[in-house]
Amino acid sequence: SKLTSLGQLEMTWRSRVHFHPLLVRVLHKSRLRYYGKPEKKMDMPYQAYFEVADGSGMMSMVLWNSLCPEWYNSMKVGTVLLLEQYAIKTSYPFKTQPTPGDSQMKRFATIEISLNVRDPPTKISIIPEEMVKPEWGLPEVKYRFITRSELDDLPNNHSCDVIGLVTFVGRAERARKREHGEDFWLYRWAHAIDGTSDQPFILELFATSQPDVFERIHPMTYLVCTQMRVVRDLTENPSSTIYLTTSNESQIFITGWHKGQPYTKDTKVKNFIQWTKTQSEADQMKKTVIGGYYPFPRPPNNFLKY
Repeated sequence: SKLTSLGQLEMTWRSRVHFHPLLVRVLHKSRLRYYGKPEKKMDMPYQAYFEVADGSGMMSMVLWNSLCPEWYNSMKVGTVLLLEQYAIKTSYPFKTQPTPGDSQMKRFATIEISLNVRDPPTKISIIPEEMVKPEWGLPEVKYRFITRSELDDLPNNHSCDVIGLVTFVGRAERARKREHGEDFWLYRWAHAIDGTSDQPFILELFATSQPDVFERIHPMTYLVCTQMRVVRDLTENPSSTIYLTTSNESQIFITGWHKGQPYTKDTKVKNFIQWTKTQSEADQMKKTVIGGYYPFPRPPNNFLKY
């Protein structure tokens, strides 16, 4: 069928009501957002953001309401979609922005694609990877993997992807979203090593929209975390309190979930797998810990400083 591109959409969207189909690849995926309120009667008040791209650049796509339970889990990072009968809206200015793996990619930030059950009823088709043709010019998913030895030189809030062998995982803890509110964030701490440093990655993992993975992180699993943010305590001793925390677009994968993921082709991921083959499982097992209370960043050594 006659296709359009994201670049053409940005130039012509104001003068059109109906748009030609789009062929795009999912590059980033946000966690699922529930926006229900007791006084508003909505069946499925869900929303999810995706960043999708074709040969012309990258744009946000929003999945609304009952389309979320139907499609959210199928639309993975790397999935190719054919979209028909979608709507175009001006962008919501306050949403979070993932850091693209390809810094050269053009970003269309003024508009976003809106997928709804009606007005108009969107038709979504997933194209299997083996049927994707090179001449479509769809970009590959690119990552920004770092090793533990590179972490100490990175600035606060820098975005990166990591892979490591889990040596510690804490219990799930809760923190209030707002001081007197009733909503909580669920999170857990983990340590992962990659053989490039004596120090582990310290990871603050908030529950994303992947409960099956979040609950099964355990020592000795290969853990991949994407779109993580560097957090540094710039006041005291910066190197001692550096850790990584999840962002709205973070994805977490553990052993059993890696097959077919786009990051398996990344050089640093391949290097990590080579390193794990040189390690003795029994030796690593002796160093692993699970559960318990993990106060971090650590309180000062003496009470006066505290």
